[in-house]
Amino acid sequence: MQLYLIRHPTPQVAAGVCYGRTDLPLAEDVAAAAARIMEQLPTDLPVYTSPLQRCRQLADALHRAPRSDPRLLEMNFGAWEMRPWNQIEREALNCWAADPLGYVPPQGESVGQLQERVLSFVMEAHREGLQRAVLVAHAGVMKVIVGHVEGLPARQWMALKFDYESVVCVDITDRD
Repeated sequence: MQLYLIRHPTPQVAAGVCYGRTDLPLAEDVAAAAARIMEQLPTDLPVYTSPLQRCRQLADALHRAPRSDPRLLEMNFGAWEMRPWNQIEREALNCWAADPLGYVPPQGESVGQLQERVLSFVMEAHREGLQRAVLVAHAGVMKVIVGHVEGLPARQWMALKFDYESVVCVDITDRD
């Protein structure tokens, strides 16, 4: 299965703010972003998207009928959402750094829970025989998928970086 992973365009949010699952509008013209991205994609592929508007708007511009799936949502940071990172309690951030896969921010989810739901989507699509598709999603979702495909240890895939509007193509084989 070949997946074209696309990170959404820049959202309207101040730098340094934790915004994971918060449904933010885009800070730029979605049509211009879609035009840049379309140049990097094969034509006529199905498009799957996170339901958040920063992804959904791009998916709508790329395809006449994208399919939304909540498993493609960004990580839920719970009580940390929309707070500047430098104002989140240092002790809580230290606990997260010590156990990033298992630590759950208050009212949120762990990186391990994010990984489980994203890989659930990928494995289901693979079992159903999906050959090629576009996923419009978030950096966290892309990290999980690329890390899985590359067989990276958790600390390495969690450190991956993807710019806004990045397009990354991965191949998922039967062994994955």
